[in-house]
Amino acid sequence: MALWARQASRWCCLLNTSRAAGFPRRLRSCGSPAQTCRKFAPLALLPAGKDGVLWKLQACRHVSVGSCSAPDSAKDGSFSSLESNLPSPVKQEQAKVETLPDLNAKILNEDWDDIPPSSALEEISEEEAVQITAEPILPFQSTTLRDYVDHSETLAKLVHLGVDLSQVEKRQKAGQLLLTLDFEKDIRKILLFLKDVGVEDNQLGPFLTKNPYILGEDLEALETRVAYLKSKKFSKSEIAQMVSRAPYLLLFSVERLDNRLGFFKNELGLSVKKTKDLVIRLPRLLTGKLEPVKENLQVCQIELGFQRNEIQHIVYKTPKILTASKKRLKQTFDYLHNIMGIPHHMLTRFPQVFNSKLLRIRERHMFLAFLGRAQYDPAQPSYISLDQLVSLPDEVFCAEIAKASIQDFENFLKTL
Repeated sequence: MALWARQASRWCCLLNTSRAAGFPRRLRSCGSPAQTCRKFAPLALLPAGKDGVLWKLQACRHVSVGSCSAPDSAKDGSFSSLESNLPSPVKQEQAKVETLPDLNAKILNEDWDDIPPSSALEEISEEEAVQITAEPILPFQSTTLRDYVDHSETLAKLVHLGVDLSQVEKRQKAGQLLLTLDFEKDIRKILLFLKDVGVEDNQLGPFLTKNPYILGEDLEALETRVAYLKSKKFSKSEIAQMVSRAPYLLLFSVERLDNRLGFFKNELGLSVKKTKDLVIRLPRLLTGKLEPVKENLQVCQIELGFQRNEIQHIVYKTPKILTASKKRLKQTFDYLHNIMGIPHHMLTRFPQVFNSKLLRIRERHMFLAFLGRAQYDPAQPSYISLDQLVSLPDEVFCAEIAKASIQDFENFLKTL
């Protein structure tokens, strides 16, 4: 009986092998309801040549539930072949021989087309190592445009053109704008437009450094603004001068430009020609804020006591007074008028004195007063104009105005 149990166990193993290979399990009923018996037809592996194995159908005895008696041949110590007891269909199946490929891993790897991936620890030759190039990783975000220059053709060409990216990235959203533009598609046409307006090649880099936003403007809108300036009788050279000195000028719409020109004409009471001349000499008046201009005009009229016609003359001769610091403007006027005794009409005649540093005015006036030559009345002898006081270099001032040496002037300054 033990031998029969071992043989039954072997048949079960063979059955599991047949299931793993994808073969169906054959069931046959014994026909006896009391004996729930099944005929297993396990497939036993038998040698079948070099390249395959022979799957041969073997039969089994009926096994009754509740009894496990061994066959007679097993009791005799032998196990004869059961082929004679197999029915004819089983005998026919037994004769069938099927050859399957060997499941050896080496043979399967030879049949596969895909090459197994190489290991990261695989050693390579020095020649292969030299040929490996590591591209720099493009940062997802950065605070400087320098990290993107090697990856962006647009940035590389702008640097070659003379654009200072370290200054551009300080301007709000200017760096993001440049990274979204294509040089050939978006930027080239703007550069050609600026050259046609009159911006020199060596000025393109500094111009775009100050105003990179123009690269994102619509070309047709830019051409419309230039056409407006031409309609106001500005010559091509004057437009080129204004655009170069005030890079943000072309960002202003036609309506805003027209309002700015009208403001200066009406507030100052200037003619059209003088208004044009004013903005040509200081074009940032058209692009700057108007509040400081209005405040300075009020300071000149109310606090400094100038008449309207005097203000017109001062502003036309020295436009920078409109954008000067109110504090510095009042301090300079106080020293000139109250300390040096210069009247309003003299200050109106030489308004450029307001552009000079107060320290320079004070040092030279005190030196002339020390020498007894501080005379600013044109009706008196040894008269010294305000223009000579502030505009001449130290050597010329000492030799021609103070009638002293430069060493005397420097020694005097040490006593202050």
